[in-house]
Amino acid sequence: MPTFIGYNTINQYGDQTLTDFALIKRDLLNAFNIRQGEMPGRPLVGTKMWDYVFDAQTPETSQLIREEVNRIVGQDPRVFVNSTNIFTQENGLLIELAVETVGNSTAETLSLFFDQTARSAQYV
Repeated sequence: MPTFIGYNTINQYGDQTLTDFALIKRDLLNAFNIRQGEMPGRPLVGTKMWDYVFDAQTPETSQLIREEVNRIVGQDPRVFVNSTNIFTQENGLLIELAVETVGNSTAETLSLFFDQTARSAQYV
């Protein structure tokens, strides 16, 4: 029996039900695609990642990115970050997150690409 059950209508046809880790991944991706201040009436919702994607990649910027990733993932009580790796790419940033679910200890590495051109985050 799944622990978490939710729904996804983004690029999905037929069964729109997501469970457990698939739901967590979708929720994290949604959180990384909302820019801070973008949601009407809720100025603190969202991420500052998009400010950092367009900045020069210095050690200080890398630290800010790590802190922002930990902040966003930390808002989800079902999962926590074990480690973060940041790689600059031609058109954006690739962030590898080693995450683990709380309770059943499912661990997985997620690769998120923040695309400057499309201005969206996606799993690769």
